[in-house]
Amino acid sequence: MAADFAIKAHLPTVHAFRFYVEAGGLMSYGATTSEIYTSAAEQVAKILKGARPSELPLRQATRFELVINMKTAKALGLTIPQSLLLRSDEVIQ
Repeated sequence: MAADFAIKAHLPTVHAFRFYVEAGGLMSYGATTSEIYTSAAEQVAKILKGARPSELPLRQATRFELVINMKTAKALGLTIPQSLLLRSDEVIQ
């Protein structure tokens, strides 16, 4: 997996989705998966009711999450600033 390679190569990685961090990536910052799926479901429902996809407005996410994997940080020899840890939504130990 990419996360394993990054640790072996001593490369910190930042991702858009939390599942990469759960798999060993250093950190992620992006829209919550629940918001992504909810937005997609709303768009599909509108299309199924007859709306033309080209006429649907673009919707930007409003909820974002920061997830940090401290196990990976330690493996890479990185010190994550306390200010960043306090701002994170989740710290994986």
